[in-house]
Amino acid sequence: MSEKVAYIFPGQGAQLVGMGKDFYESEPIAKEIFDKADKITGFELSKFCFEGPEDILNSTTISQPAIFTVSIAILEVLKSKGLLKPVSVCAGLSLGEYTALYAAGVFNFEDGLKLVQKRGQAMQAAADASKGSMVSIIGLEQEAVEKLCIEAAEGELLSCANFNCPGQIVITGNVDACKRSLELAEKYGAMKAIELKVAGAFHSEMMQSAADELKAALQTCQINEPKEIAVIANVSAEYYQNKEQISQGLVRQLTGAVLWQKCMEKLLADGIAKFYEIGPNKVLTGLMRRINRRTDIVNISDVESMKKLNGVN
Repeated sequence: MSEKVAYIFPGQGAQLVGMGKDFYESEPIAKEIFDKADKITGFELSKFCFEGPEDILNSTTISQPAIFTVSIAILEVLKSKGLLKPVSVCAGLSLGEYTALYAAGVFNFEDGLKLVQKRGQAMQAAADASKGSMVSIIGLEQEAVEKLCIEAAEGELLSCANFNCPGQIVITGNVDACKRSLELAEKYGAMKAIELKVAGAFHSEMMQSAADELKAALQTCQINEPKEIAVIANVSAEYYQNKEQISQGLVRQLTGAVLWQKCMEKLLADGIAKFYEIGPNKVLTGLMRRINRRTDIVNISDVESMKKLNGVN
């Protein structure tokens, strides 16, 4: 019996200027995907990926469709060359879950990109309408982080947003509450507390208006049942069973916490023996090294790493 394989896809924060350019210039399939993305989004998305400027690429409205497009372009090139082992399950961190759903055949590229573009716009609008931020807490367990949130909140909103890997939990909430958490983190024994460069309090109640808009957009999108390829949900660390669960999970993801560590631990417990991280940067490979450093994981983020695939497959 062949080993079980997972494809995993990065989320917002993985973007970097120049991503996907080498694929665009050398692989016709990638060029076709980028050109299609420019038409679907209605602007030169590819130019922002390849040339920046960095502050524009980092914006929520641009980075989300950009990362989605780059990840799919790389995936399709790898598939066309037969460089990947057949996949059992897909997963993606936050935004990356949309790429995972595309890879599993749940929706097509155009519908997925339109959803992601809408998601980015709705999240930016929700952020503009509220004063929120996020802070990465390094070196604390969940219980300590939750106590830190209660003290720093002082009646305002502050909660856990991302459980990324052991010792790395991101919290989200009001700007002032986030600032207080930076001052209090050392008291709780944190190694470090880093304010993230984000537009708002993502994965919190402050994103409710974005969740409402996304729910409406999902109702007009063609969603297929997950069949041969499973997809694990960020919000529950369980596999999606049907399209209703998928819609609910994507909406819940905007206001709820991302359980990335639990998702990866579940896949490892279920016998996934090999992981491919497909998309810009190496964020998920870094997290996996903290979750289980013995995991067989291969990162493909550029043409150079693709060329090495033949030697490691």
